[in-house]
Amino acid sequence: MSGKGAKRFLIVTSMRNEGAYLLEWLAHHRAAGVDHFLVYSNDCDDGTDAMLDRLAAMGWLDHVPNPGPHPKGPQWQALGDAGRHPSVARAEWILVSDVDEFVCVHAGDHSLDALVAERPDATAFALTWRMFGNAGIVDFSDTPVTETFRRAAPAVLPWPWRAAMFKTLFRNDGTYAKLGVHRPRAPDRARLEGARWVDGSGRPLAGDFLTNRVFSDFGQDNFALVQLNHYALGSMENFIVKRDRGRANRGGSFDLAYWVERNFSAVEDLSADALGPARRVLLAELHADPELDRLHGAAVAWRRQRFRDLMDDEAMRALFGQLLLTPATRVLSPRQAGRMLAIARDARAKQ
Repeated sequence: MSGKGAKRFLIVTSMRNEGAYLLEWLAHHRAAGVDHFLVYSNDCDDGTDAMLDRLAAMGWLDHVPNPGPHPKGPQWQALGDAGRHPSVARAEWILVSDVDEFVCVHAGDHSLDALVAERPDATAFALTWRMFGNAGIVDFSDTPVTETFRRAAPAVLPWPWRAAMFKTLFRNDGTYAKLGVHRPRAPDRARLEGARWVDGSGRPLAGDFLTNRVFSDFGQDNFALVQLNHYALGSMENFIVKRDRGRANRGGSFDLAYWVERNFSAVEDLSADALGPARRVLLAELHADPELDRLHGAAVAWRRQRFRDLMDDEAMRALFGQLLLTPATRVLSPRQAGRMLAIARDARAKQ
């Protein structure tokens, strides 16, 4: 699992205070066929950075400390550096993804190789988010995210537009010069003619998908071949700690509006179970390392204590109370969703 030599699939990510979730996320994506990880960390209070150092020593990943200041946000600073990192140069395919996002392939053996085999001419896969709601879970627990949160948005969700956003698994063939949060950036116009983008159902994409688009088409199932499970909320206690951490790529905070636009629990989704047996074996191997297991336990304890400390703050208490009061987000009717889309199109046309 060394970072040296050519790699088939690389994930690039940025982390702060994610130690309680790190090992499951790594095990899941190793089970999916990811060869290596390039991880940047900043301002960690829970020992995530120490965990990453240990994992780097074990050959699982490359860890790059990313101390501030971060004028454009820690994630953008990390991606700028990552573009020059040897791990990126060695990768055949690259995905920029966060620790609350889990790739779930529905083809073949559920690996990324099986996905590529379904569309061998593709140079980029737009992995549309599938929003997983909170499902009424209040307390943070040290249990796998993929086995705790089992309800999600329906396969066709025409609103809100953020629920149709995607991350991009792309072939590292020189068509794009820079990494981006949702998609590769700075395309070489001379190479775009050879770019072959497809969505999560294998349909060809064209136009602005090749240059700057970050959300999939509305009103269709984008998950026939692959989906990106997005566990953006977690438990209510977790969300409070997430708000305290802040956003990685821009200003603003995680507020009740963020919660409402993502708290879909309309249908059961067990897509992550396909990799469950392999994921659990790899997770057990990681926990078998005494130092890594100790650091994980410390990160879990930190998260629990941090929530208790945050309840001394009036604004955080108010938000926690609002979460307790707020039901799961309902799916808009086609008529209501169509009205919102029409309003959005009219607003864009006036700009």
